[in-house]
Amino acid sequence: MAENTKKWYVVRAISGSENKIRKYIQDEIEFAGLKDYVSQILIPTEKVYQIRNGKKISKEKSFFPGYILVEADLSGEVPHVIRGVNGVIGFLGAEKRGNPLPLRMSEVNRILGKVDELAESEEEMNIPYVVGESIKVIDGPFNGFTGAIEKINEEKRKLEVMVKIFGRKQPLELSFLQVEKES
Repeated sequence: MAENTKKWYVVRAISGSENKIRKYIQDEIEFAGLKDYVSQILIPTEKVYQIRNGKKISKEKSFFPGYILVEADLSGEVPHVIRGVNGVIGFLGAEKRGNPLPLRMSEVNRILGKVDELAESEEEMNIPYVVGESIKVIDGPFNGFTGAIEKINEEKRKLEVMVKIFGRKQPLELSFLQVEKES
């Protein structure tokens, strides 16, 4: 199978089940003997950090919930096999049961480039705070206190916050994930 006949398509799937549906598609393609027609099945993801029970947890989150990218030559039975997979809604850009429309190469490069960029800079987050801004502590022993940002340490990802405790101002060093902007 010539590689240049393969194009990228977007498969609509049930949101939240992308990994399971991706596995189903791979199994069905293999079972039908059509592995030569499908080269890649991708789910663009990004790392998201949350605080749970005082611990920083990293979690993979789908970049485009409900969508799976498939690089394939959609000739013969391939589109029917993919559409027939449990959890697949259809192809993006196609009229009802019409021919699937491939992504432009510029779109594919942008999506894949964005995914690579997110993988490389997983620790790199934008600094969402500015000096003098009011924030609320959402984690740790000072949970619920409000204060103003005095300093921002980008390398350590920490803020020095001035908080009023018992009527006196007290400096606290807090992680970016321990505070949120006060509304």
